[in-house]
Amino acid sequence: QLQASGGGLVQTGDSLRLSCAASGRTFSTYAVAWFRQAPGKEREFVSAISWPRNSYYADSVKGRFTISRDDAKNMVYLQMNSLKPVDTAVYYCAAAHYGGGSKFITAYDYWGQGTQVTVSS
Repeated sequence: QLQASGGGLVQTGDSLRLSCAASGRTFSTYAVAWFRQAPGKEREFVSAISWPRNSYYADSVKGRFTISRDDAKNMVYLQMNSLKPVDTAVYYCAAAHYGGGSKFITAYDYWGQGTQVTVSS
């Protein structure tokens, strides 16, 4: 019901926009978040957008990443600028019935399959 896309191989300083497409239900009142998992590391919070539209960011991406949503299209986006090698990970989108937004994995009810982002130095 959630599908993440838009990952790829880029160089340091480049930008990417990830997309999270929801299907099967309307997610307009759900909180949607992005998490990422690097090899050998635990999945970590990146950003979340609540209903209606409060946004939250991990300190490591604040000022570089921007989350947005288009409820008419059932889409959530993550614009990633000034990418660094430490941003290399599989990025997952997730949605929660609770619309307030959370940085905790357990708060989310639906998960996408992930999209790989690789940033070369």
